[in-house]
Amino acid sequence: MSTPNDRNKAIIEEYRANAGKVGGPFVGKTLLLLRTVGARSGRERVNPVAYVLDGDRFVIVASRGGAPTNPAWYHNILAHPHVTVEVGVDQFPVVASVAPEPERNRLYDKMIAMMPIFAEYRSRTSRVIPVIILRRENAEAS
Repeated sequence: MSTPNDRNKAIIEEYRANAGKVGGPFVGKTLLLLRTVGARSGRERVNPVAYVLDGDRFVIVASRGGAPTNPAWYHNILAHPHVTVEVGVDQFPVVASVAPEPERNRLYDKMIAMMPIFAEYRSRTSRVIPVIILRRENAEAS
């Protein structure tokens, strides 16, 4: 049985080899590579994350499959909100912020529209799943 790290590594390799396209449950879905700095370790971390666009903003969800705790990358962006994303073959810096209500709920529903499994993730946990907005560093705040 493979670990989450092994699965992520395979997805990252496939993503980079195919200009941002991957198979399996991500066929036809939007995926980016989120490059963060570890909150405690200070090391670079890379995670494949599904996203939806909201205007010129990238929106990601810290669902962790509906686990009772947030993913490590969420804590990393709280500690270091200036991160880098890879979208297809492009890499660029973004600033991450946590979406407040009612925007969080609207954006979460937008993710569900693309990937209905996110509705199941929400039902698996009692925590409020954070929604993160990623804005290009050189973009004006909207």
